[in-house]
Amino acid sequence: MKRKQIIFRLGLLAVLFAMLGSAAAAQEAAGGDGEEEFGPVVRAYLGYLRGEQEVVDDRASRHEISPRYYRRNSNRIRALRQMAIGIARETGNDYLPELEAAARDELGTLFEKPPNPNRFKVGQVLNNTFRFLGAIRAGETFYVFARLDPYEQAELQKAEKGAPQPPPQPVAPLATSGEPEAKPSTDTHSVP
Repeated sequence: MKRKQIIFRLGLLAVLFAMLGSAAAAQEAAGGDGEEEFGPVVRAYLGYLRGEQEVVDDRASRHEISPRYYRRNSNRIRALRQMAIGIARETGNDYLPELEAAARDELGTLFEKPPNPNRFKVGQVLNNTFRFLGAIRAGETFYVFARLDPYEQAELQKAEKGAPQPPPQPVAPLATSGEPEAKPSTDTHSVP
């Protein structure tokens, strides 16, 4: 009789552990980082950023990259994540523009003649290609831009030939990585 009770209890314990394990796996698969508030497009982008961080982590573990390169790219990923979450929460849309984040010394990778970041204004369009979304401090300052789609670029070129554009907003204060998912400043009227 005791042997049956022990076997029964062990069986119940095994079932309980299996249920807890599957619940944890389901939560992780669903984006257990509080991402369930977002739609599939935003969750996919956040998953993409997670994957990029895993690649950087893997390359660092195999000593393929320098510690400085690792820190910069990890910080860039964190800045992009903060901006994406801020845009998604502020607009309530399941849409994100193509985002680019560059440190001051990397602006030459986005612009032929790097502009002075001290003069950036939130919502400002640069070279009819990028809209400045804000600066995020994640280890270092990253300037985050939305790449304009071809339709927006065509509209801007038409507008340049016709009516003047409204003035851009002043630069937003920096968000720091020590704050919980800081809400970056965005111009909801200019970000689709």
